[in-house]
Amino acid sequence: MNMKKVAALVSCSLVTMAANAAVLPATQTDSLWFKTSAQLVSDKTLLTNKTQAKNVILFVGDGMGVSTLTAARIFQGQQISGNDGGEENFLSFEQFPYTALVKTYNTNQQTPDSAGTMTAMATGVKSKAGMLSVSDSSIRGNCLSSKGNELITLIDLANAKGLSTGVVSTARITHATPAATYAATPERNWEADSNLPAEAITNECKDIAYQLVMRDEANALSVALGGGRRNFIPDTVIDGENKSGRRSDGLDLTQAWTENFSNAAYVWDKAGFDAIDASTTDHLLGLFNSSHMEYEADRLDDTAGEPSLTEMTTKSIEILNKNEKGYLLIVESGRIDHAHHAGNAYRALVDTVEFSNAVKAAFENTDPDETLIMVTADHSHVFTIAGYPERGNPILGLVHNVGGDLAIAKDNSPYTTLGYTNGPGAVIGQRDDLSSVDTEQKNFQQQALVPLRSETHAGEDISLHATGPGAHLAQGVIEQNVIFHIINQAQSLGGTKY
Repeated sequence: MNMKKVAALVSCSLVTMAANAAVLPATQTDSLWFKTSAQLVSDKTLLTNKTQAKNVILFVGDGMGVSTLTAARIFQGQQISGNDGGEENFLSFEQFPYTALVKTYNTNQQTPDSAGTMTAMATGVKSKAGMLSVSDSSIRGNCLSSKGNELITLIDLANAKGLSTGVVSTARITHATPAATYAATPERNWEADSNLPAEAITNECKDIAYQLVMRDEANALSVALGGGRRNFIPDTVIDGENKSGRRSDGLDLTQAWTENFSNAAYVWDKAGFDAIDASTTDHLLGLFNSSHMEYEADRLDDTAGEPSLTEMTTKSIEILNKNEKGYLLIVESGRIDHAHHAGNAYRALVDTVEFSNAVKAAFENTDPDETLIMVTADHSHVFTIAGYPERGNPILGLVHNVGGDLAIAKDNSPYTTLGYTNGPGAVIGQRDDLSSVDTEQKNFQQQALVPLRSETHAGEDISLHATGPGAHLAQGVIEQNVIFHIINQAQSLGGTKY
């Protein structure tokens, strides 16, 4: 075998196929992150069954920390007739049999960003914030430094084995979390070619949207659904929602998708999505907004119409399930994170409940004996549940003590149960006369302590919930990159030996 050719293929993030196994670059397999995590999974496997998963679905709630789970389960429970207060409710995946806590830091940040956290899950290697599936020896924003440091992702490994693959997100499909599953770049913001600096163009780095579409069919995604239409169409084109594209190279990647792949379709609204026949469609690209998709709380108000996360998940499973070898599907609820950044708990909780609905639909539409379903987050937020509200107190409401009297702070004002350590709520969040404000309406911004334009991520552990073949490996406190190895082992993707 021509090793120069192999090196070239690796540098382009293509997977060499040999006897259903993929060859990972030494920069990946020699990493201490990779080795220690692989050994951890190997040790656990020896002590438990070795049942293999035909299919894997990884759900990622962006920004869905433990406090978000708690608040969302109460929020959902308080809308169920006959509840005892809401606290007794469970989100669908919280009753999965296996649970772990996950450490989320990046190699250069104590509190992480989504690029570094998803890179850990997608490649088995922790890396720097802001970079997608390249090793941390790269310099953020420097194309040349990333050359030869590209990492192979779970999507590449699954494709190399002949599995079908899909990525779904309510954010732009080129945004950090979904992009880390299929693209390798030293800068998460290089979503379209117009975002590339001169240095990146000179050294032939490709933008994220280009990397999604311009792949060999054997290594192509079968399903890609989300927002971010503007990054796929030329800046001379106006889309169906009267928004212009952002590509300066003249490429229409939506057209390239249908031309490059067999039985391929592109849709941009719910009508087109609903019309797709999963039995005759092998490659589906859906871009339902120029930027991010709507929050679930606002989705039905969108004039063009967008499918829900549950609908996108279900349709993806229908398409992917046609492959007798199996599939790997990665589903992100991206806007939980954005609502938290805005200090808006209502929209964050509504999106979390819809995320739970999507997991429930996936579980009900798959065989539990052959499908590993894992549910996690990429990081948390500085989102708190405070005071001593009585049982059943509206989770979005003001704190009422046991007995029903309104809790009053030292400044003689009432306060909400939910709040943020920092964020825009410290600037415009109401304190005076709060008792006359509807804190449960969707546009209310929770109070914050430290004034910032955008609320920040948090650094504490997040949770991992698992069911199906290989789920027993989700136990204890683990590094985030271990998630890669659990999937790799469960599906025997060939990224390393166990």
